[in-house]
Amino acid sequence: MTSIIWIVVAVLSTFTVGYVGYSRYLSRFVDLDDERETPAHKYEDGQEYVPAKKPVLLGHHFSSIAGGAPIVGPITAGAIWGWVPALLWVAIGNPLMGAVHDFISLSGSMRHEGKSIGYIIGEYVGERGKDMLLWFAFLTIILVVAVFALVVGIVLNAFPSAATASLVYIALAFLFGVYLYQLDGPFLPGTAVFVAGVFAGVWLGIQYPIALFPAVESGAFPQGTIVLFEFLGNGGWLPGAVMSADAILQPNVAAWVPVILVYATLASALPVWVLLQPRDYLSSFLLYSGVGGALLAIIVGTLLGTSAQPLTVDPSIGAYMGFFGSELAVDTRGITPLFPLLFVTIACGTISGFHSLVSSGTTAKQLNKESDARLIGYGGMLGEGLLASVAISTLAVAGATTAAAGGGIGGALPNFATGGGIILTSLGIPQGVGAPFMALVLVSFLLTSTDTAARLGRYMMEEIVGTTGSGTTTGFSADLGSIAKGRYTNPAVQSLVAYLLVISGEWVTLWALFGGANQLLAALALLAGTVWLANWDESKQLASTGVPMTIMVTITVLGLSWVALWDNLYQKLILGNVAGLSGQISAVVQMGLAFVLIYLALSLVRIGYDNITTVRSDSGAAAEPSDD
Repeated sequence: MTSIIWIVVAVLSTFTVGYVGYSRYLSRFVDLDDERETPAHKYEDGQEYVPAKKPVLLGHHFSSIAGGAPIVGPITAGAIWGWVPALLWVAIGNPLMGAVHDFISLSGSMRHEGKSIGYIIGEYVGERGKDMLLWFAFLTIILVVAVFALVVGIVLNAFPSAATASLVYIALAFLFGVYLYQLDGPFLPGTAVFVAGVFAGVWLGIQYPIALFPAVESGAFPQGTIVLFEFLGNGGWLPGAVMSADAILQPNVAAWVPVILVYATLASALPVWVLLQPRDYLSSFLLYSGVGGALLAIIVGTLLGTSAQPLTVDPSIGAYMGFFGSELAVDTRGITPLFPLLFVTIACGTISGFHSLVSSGTTAKQLNKESDARLIGYGGMLGEGLLASVAISTLAVAGATTAAAGGGIGGALPNFATGGGIILTSLGIPQGVGAPFMALVLVSFLLTSTDTAARLGRYMMEEIVGTTGSGTTTGFSADLGSIAKGRYTNPAVQSLVAYLLVISGEWVTLWALFGGANQLLAALALLAGTVWLANWDESKQLASTGVPMTIMVTITVLGLSWVALWDNLYQKLILGNVAGLSGQISAVVQMGLAFVLIYLALSLVRIGYDNITTVRSDSGAAAEPSDD
C-alpha cells in the first residue's frame, strides 16, 4: 500500500524550490521597492484603500482565494484519473503557473492604482479590450457567488456544528474590527483572545449544532441539533427545495443559500476594516490550522503510526486509472479524456482566474509595502496548493465514491471533512471533533470567498460604468449608473441573479462552463501581465507569463470545445441522452456560451498580441510603467 506522505513530500519539495528561488527572481524582475508608495497609502480612504499589516492581509488574501474549488477539483480528478496525475498538476503547475499568475496580477495592479486586470489591459490595448475583459470577469463573478453560496449550504447541511461555529466567528470578527480600528487595542493580545474565541466556537458548535429546517432523512443531523424553523414545517415549500435524501438542494440547503447571499451582500458593502480584514485574519488561523494540522498529522501518523487507520491510499484510488478515467467515472460521466479535462477540473489548486480578481481587487488596495507582494501573491497561491494536496490526501484515505468520480460536489465536500477527520486522529484528535473542524475550515474558505467575490463584482462594474471614487456611491438614487455600481445595490443585484441560478437548478449544467470561464480568465490575466511587461521595458523577458498564458489558452479552448461538441452536441442532441425540450434547450445554451467564451478569449489574445508585437518592433515605443 502506498503511503499518502509521498503526496506531502512531493508538494513541499517543489513549492519550497519555487518560493525560495523563482519568487525571489520574480520580485527582482518586477522591481519591488519599499520606497515606492503603494495605492493603499496614496489613496487611503478608510473604505476600500486601507493599509493592512502583512499577516492580516495574507489572512484576507488566502481566505478569499481558497474556496471550495481547490477541494472539489482535486478530489474529482483523483477519483477519475488517479492520484498521481492530480498530484503532478498541483505540484508542478502551481509554482510555475498559478503562483506566477497571482503575483503578477497583484504587482501589476499595485502599479496601476490598485485597479483591476481589465483596467491594466485597457491602458495598453484600448477601451474595447478593457470592457470585454471586465464584462467577462463580472459575469464570472456571478457564477462564483452562486456556486459558493450553494456549497456553503451543502456543508452546513452536512455538518450543522459548522453553522454554529461560523456564526460565532463572524460575530467575533466584527468585535475584533471595532477593537483594532475604533478602540485602538494592542494587536498581539487582541489576536490571542479573539483567536481563542474562534476555536472555542468550534467546541460550541459541536455542543449546540443548528439547522434551519429538519433533515429530509431521519437521523441525518447529529443528536441535539437545534432546528430553528421547525415550526414552519419541513421546508419543502422553499423555492428550489427537493424532498429527497439524494438531492443536493434539500430544504435545509435551500434555506441556507439566501442567508449566505444576504450576508455576502451586506459584508461586501461594509468598509473593509469592519469585517473583511478582521474576519479574514481570524479565519486564517482556522485555515492554517486545518491545512498545516493535516499536513503535520500525515507526517506524524506515518512516522509514529498514531492514526485511527493506516494513512495509505485506499484500493479504490489507483495511481493512474487510464487516459479516459476509471470505470466509476465512465459510468457517471461518459468518456473523460485526461487531456484537456484534468487541467480544467483541477482549477484553483493549480491556477485560477478568480485569484487575479482578488489580487487586483481587494488585496492590491490594502498592500502596505511592495515587498509584501511576494509572500501574499506568490506564497498565498502555494498555500492554496497545499490545500489541494490535503484534498487529494483526504480522497486517498477515505476512498472514492460515485458522487466524487462524477464531479458531484455533494460527494466531494463531505469526503474532505471525513478524510480530514481520519487524518487528524494522528494528533490525538477524535474523529468526531476533527471532521466538524475540517468542515468549519471549509466553510471559512467559502464565506470569505463569497462576499469578497461580491465586492469584486462591484469593483468590476465601477470600472465599466466609471467612478470618481471607490465605494463612495450607495446606489440609492434614480441614476442607473449609480445603481449599477452602488456599494449596496450592486451586490444585491449579483445575489439576486445568483439565487435565481441556484434555485433553477441550472448551476449543475453550467458547472463545466464555470470552470472553463475561470481558467480562461486566468489566461487573460496572464495576457494582461504580459502586455504590461512588454510596454514597460523592451528588455523584459515575456516567457514567465507568456508561456503559461499560451498553455492555459490551449487547454481551456480545447476543454470548452469538448464540453460543447462532445458533451452537448453529440451526447445530448445527436444521441438524445437528454430528457425533454428543456434539456435540449439547455444543451444548446451551453454550446452557445462555450463558443462565446472561446471567441472572447481568442479576440483578446489577438488584441494583446498585436500590442506586444507593435511595442517590441522598431515602429513602436515602450511605455513607462504606471505608478499613479
